[in-house]
Amino acid sequence: MSDPSSTVLALLVLAAVTAGYVDAVVGGGGLVQLPALLLGLPGASPVQILATNKLAAICGTTVSSVTYYRRVKPDPRTFLPLMALAFAGSATGALVASNLPRSAFDPIVLVALVVVGAYVLVKPDLGGETELKHTGRRHTAMAMLTGFTIGFYDGALGPGTGSFLTFALVGLLGYGFLEASAKARLANWATNLAALCVFVPQGAVLWHVGLVLGAANVVGGYLGARTAVARGAGFVRGFFVVVVSAFIVRIGGDVVGLW
Repeated sequence: MSDPSSTVLALLVLAAVTAGYVDAVVGGGGLVQLPALLLGLPGASPVQILATNKLAAICGTTVSSVTYYRRVKPDPRTFLPLMALAFAGSATGALVASNLPRSAFDPIVLVALVVVGAYVLVKPDLGGETELKHTGRRHTAMAMLTGFTIGFYDGALGPGTGSFLTFALVGLLGYGFLEASAKARLANWATNLAALCVFVPQGAVLWHVGLVLGAANVVGGYLGARTAVARGAGFVRGFFVVVVSAFIVRIGGDVVGLW
């Protein structure tokens, strides 16, 4: 595959900064970055696009995870099991990625996004503060199940993973949006790493493009995490609703053939 032109690369960098910001606040940067890669690298195979996206994404999730960890200080008794199972799920999903067409995912993801968005809208107090719904082993088990399930999706396809993680931690476990976003970024870092552990040995990563986009993702991830921490759960919730709405339009258009 030939290298992209300087104009195409500049547009990909802009998309990567935006994706890093979105990913750091509520997740789902892949729904910005993946379409950009598909348009900018028409000669690349689907697995090369997925692998290059993961390389760029892990750069952004690394810096946003560190920022959240230092400023929010999430409980390791939850985020470590969540990360471990998210890693396992993502590795499993990446192994079967080449056998799962995107068309099989889109309708399911669209329905899930509509349900998630509607649920957050009709419950204005949801995620305002942490009120855990489970304790002890049940809490850990729910976190692990969430990590593996969404991790599998991330390894197989990926767009919207961070948003699904954030919502699951808010809706199923009872975390506030800010703390849920912190744990989701840590889990998303693990899923990105797991997918790369599968894609790198396959030689699927386009390193020259992925590293440039990774640097752009770092900028977006840092700005997004700092903004979310500074402005609190209310900002994260509002941003979540906006992003999920955009995702519904984007994926809905794919499902009905608008673009």
